[in-house]
Amino acid sequence: MKIGLVGFAGSGKTTVFNAMTGLGVPVGFGGEVRLGTVRVPDPRVDALSARYSPRKTTYAEMRFCDIPGEYGAAKKGLSPRTLQQIREQEALCLVLRDFENPALAVPPDPAGALEAFGTECLLADLDIVERRLARARKERADPVEIAAFERARDALERERPLRNVSRDELDRGPFRGYGLLTDRPLLVLLNRSEDRAGETLPPDLAAGFDAMGAAGLALSAPVEAELADLEPDDRAAFVEALGLREPALARFIRAAYGLLDLISFFTVGPDEVRAWTIRRGTRARRAAGRIHSDLERGFIRAEVIPYETFATYGSEQAVKEAGLLQVEGKDYVVADGDIFHVRFNV
Repeated sequence: MKIGLVGFAGSGKTTVFNAMTGLGVPVGFGGEVRLGTVRVPDPRVDALSARYSPRKTTYAEMRFCDIPGEYGAAKKGLSPRTLQQIREQEALCLVLRDFENPALAVPPDPAGALEAFGTECLLADLDIVERRLARARKERADPVEIAAFERARDALERERPLRNVSRDELDRGPFRGYGLLTDRPLLVLLNRSEDRAGETLPPDLAAGFDAMGAAGLALSAPVEAELADLEPDDRAAFVEALGLREPALARFIRAAYGLLDLISFFTVGPDEVRAWTIRRGTRARRAAGRIHSDLERGFIRAEVIPYETFATYGSEQAVKEAGLLQVEGKDYVVADGDIFHVRFNV
């Protein structure tokens, strides 16, 4: 999963990136795209690894891209280069500044930055849609494609992000490859000063997130960076002292999984216990292809044990003896926590 950290100059975006990834890249304006990978904590993987003692344990991962900040609509707008870098992401995480930054003359205005970023994305998408629509009409393209771009144009002209348009209203098929920004899942981080780390989101700003079809959470990037360097026991005590329920990374991962409608299934054995990430609703044959293309091509059936069943009985053999092993065909919809064995023939 590839998530782009975006934000205007001085928002503390790179500090958030360092806190999430544990890296220590230099902060400051400009620069190049930076990449970092985060392991997704999962107690189910821990328990399965303890049971099988595999040579390797592999957790699901998130890949963060720190995209250099610019000044946005209030100054000169986002450059074509930055817009293209943002289009390459599967999901977007917008960092809003809610702290005094001595490098900037203007006070923090998270609501204004949210509106400016939304406007930039709407205008960029509208430009793409209008140009493609004009070309499609000239070329007498498929009427289905023309109709889809007309609906998208109408929504954008009404300042409605495409992520707020249901799949029943708008066929996404013709948009593949265009990287429309307002159709990307969006998570907004309100980056606060250390003394306000435990405060919740203000209702008016939360309402702005809802209007954009985005999820949101508040954090203090310096605090999260400090938490990342602590031992687990010290981290728990620090989190409690700040009045937080858990570090922002855990909240972020949960919110991102919800936005992208992601789940995990597992493969287990003495060689490796591994978590695989798929979209909710994925069928067995496609999930097998997530493991290896040969498994999808030669799929025969899947032997499935829900994690809760495994945890109750303690072993695959005990599950089989209880008659609870599920043998499923290619159209089985994989559930979160399924332990998966694929039978195939290539």
